[in-house]
Amino acid sequence: MKALRNLALGAVIILGIGGAGLSAGAATSQQSRSQTDSQQSGANFWLASSSGGVWNFGDAQPFGSLANVPLSYPIVGINPTHDNGGYWLVASDGGIFSFGDARFYGSTGAIHLNQPIVGMAATPDDGGYWLVASDGGIFSFGDARFYGSTGAIHLNQPIVGMASTASGHGYWLVASDGGIFTYGDAQFEGSTGAIHLNEPITGMTPTTDGLGYWLLASDGGVFNFGDAPFDGSAGSAPSPDPAEKLVAPKDGPGYWIVDQNGAVTPFGGVAGEPPAHGLMFRPVTPGDKAVLFAFAQLGKPYIWGGNGPVGYDCSGLALASWENAAGIGFARVADDQYHTAGVPVPMDALVAGDLVFWGTSQADWTTVYHAAIYVGGGQIVEATGDHVQLNSLDQWGESDVMPMGRRP
Repeated sequence: MKALRNLALGAVIILGIGGAGLSAGAATSQQSRSQTDSQQSGANFWLASSSGGVWNFGDAQPFGSLANVPLSYPIVGINPTHDNGGYWLVASDGGIFSFGDARFYGSTGAIHLNQPIVGMAATPDDGGYWLVASDGGIFSFGDARFYGSTGAIHLNQPIVGMASTASGHGYWLVASDGGIFTYGDAQFEGSTGAIHLNEPITGMTPTTDGLGYWLLASDGGVFNFGDAPFDGSAGSAPSPDPAEKLVAPKDGPGYWIVDQNGAVTPFGGVAGEPPAHGLMFRPVTPGDKAVLFAFAQLGKPYIWGGNGPVGYDCSGLALASWENAAGIGFARVADDQYHTAGVPVPMDALVAGDLVFWGTSQADWTTVYHAAIYVGGGQIVEATGDHVQLNSLDQWGESDVMPMGRRP
């Protein structure tokens, strides 16, 4: 902590916790995302942007990115290998970029597509993969076999994702209205195709035995079918950042709802953190835009009083992120930011982009010496030491964390 006491102009950027929605099952355990926010601090995940940037958090290892590579089409998905030793990035034209132990088996980058690619799924042995387009067209590579598609079917709503069966001999396609289409040995257990949804479906997760699945809406609503149990949703406390994944443990009860910024909410008594996973981070809110700007500054030098673009101090990074990405300004120095920037926010209700502060007295705003931007998953980006870097929110303990955040 002593090294940080010099950072009177300081600021950090942090990543958040959460889930939200409705359920097709009995509402046996409603839970607010913000209630568990402060309990989550070790999530392991990769966060990718449409420009090809990839950031690793927790125990997820860095394997590379396309941050400095000019892309003809945006990245729409990141899929880790089953051993988390690498990942694929997939672009909307079906271009595939492989990192770590993820192997390249082919792409649709040179093929004229009727509709853009929206996702991919790897076979259980990572020896191949399928790409799926928004019209349900399926393209198979490596040991992934083609079992059928909705490419010739009129869909009420576009396909948003797919999942492989445990055997790799079939797959489910899911549409934004929760319509389910099964191929190979994938079983149909129900859908929300005829239900009015408050928010669109963002994805599906099959149970281990493949005899059921959960659908997840962007507000965190959970819909369960077959032998997939309902253990709660976060409909009573939707997060500004959309829910992106429902992650179920291989063994044991419950599941985690994960927002696009890495925010995690556990349900049904699930223990610990979810397995490492990949997330697409899209700028939905002004805070999201501020976070993406801050990510782009990683590696730049720490400069006392620095406002960029060459380098920053911590509060200079926070201010520049909000001003440049969202057009919102506030005080320059950390203690003034804590006293006047935006509106106060309880620490258990933070969302991406909120400012977080450290001070020697939690009752005196003039003692604030460090500021931060909340991002999700218990992780932070900060200008400290000699450069802008990724770290954990709790790396210095909690004794100096100020009791409120600020939302510009």
